[in-house]
Amino acid sequence: MHPGVLLAVFAYALYSCCDAIIKGLGNGLPVYEIAFLTTLFSLIPAILATPKGENWFTFWRVKNPMLLHLRGVSGVIGNLAIIYAFVSIPLAEAYSIAFLAPIFIVLISMLFLAESVTWRRWVLLGASFAGVLIVVQPGFRDLHWGHLTAVISAVCGAVTTAVLRKIAKEETRASLIGVATAYILVVNGIMMLATGEIRPLTWQNWVGLLTIGAVGGTANLLFIAATRATPASNIAPIQYSQILWAIIFGAVFYKEYPQYFAYVGLLVIVVAGILNVIYGGAPVRVFSRLSPAGAGPATIQEREAADAVLEAPIAGATEASES
Repeated sequence: MHPGVLLAVFAYALYSCCDAIIKGLGNGLPVYEIAFLTTLFSLIPAILATPKGENWFTFWRVKNPMLLHLRGVSGVIGNLAIIYAFVSIPLAEAYSIAFLAPIFIVLISMLFLAESVTWRRWVLLGASFAGVLIVVQPGFRDLHWGHLTAVISAVCGAVTTAVLRKIAKEETRASLIGVATAYILVVNGIMMLATGEIRPLTWQNWVGLLTIGAVGGTANLLFIAATRATPASNIAPIQYSQILWAIIFGAVFYKEYPQYFAYVGLLVIVVAGILNVIYGGAPVRVFSRLSPAGAGPATIQEREAADAVLEAPIAGATEASES
């Protein structure tokens, strides 16, 4: 296995660890407080890794204010939506629904970016959707609000992807991260005060939050190293390993066991998603609590194709560009 791919495997495993910790925090903390605190703690590595020539005190100086504000709105909604999904439904189901994002990305690209879509890609996207239906089984069991919020997070992730494809090369990393982070912190801070949903932190909460910062920061470094060692197109398919980690962490820590035929649906999602990346040229959204449409995607432009964008959840909301 190529060293860059191996680094990506470890990075995605650590991202999934953070998601599993978030699910545990949901047992004692309200969603607004989780969103606020995890974003705040995850911002620390980003500040420490500020590129030369950029200043966090001027992140509000942007070239595309309307699009960045759109990203901020989609970010705060998607951030809350995926947190609620993670804490209320099994991790594997949340991931499977979140991986519907490529379908919404295609729709947005067709409607607003005038991009064409091949029949092969439509077939693969249709297979991914069928896989999600097999996992979730709508009409055969009661669905939870968490299933709906997972869909919302996928839509928001698609909006963020489309926005980043337009502005990633024009805005600084500080602006891309700072605006989205500001939205999450301000909106969730207001909601915490308005609803009174503020709980004192236990030592377990502090350990969980600090772990998210440390583990996510380590994953960030691994991911950046991976993108420097191998093209983004080689890394992109590895994102689907997060479904495997979701199954493992869900079973070990939360006693979540998918039904047997749900594994068939998950396999379909993984295979169709990987083929979509390899043959369809699809921009990839890697889902994690730390960045679905929110403060933490990393944007990498490949040397061979400057418009190819790979996004990954970086704890600390770090944006990385391959030169």
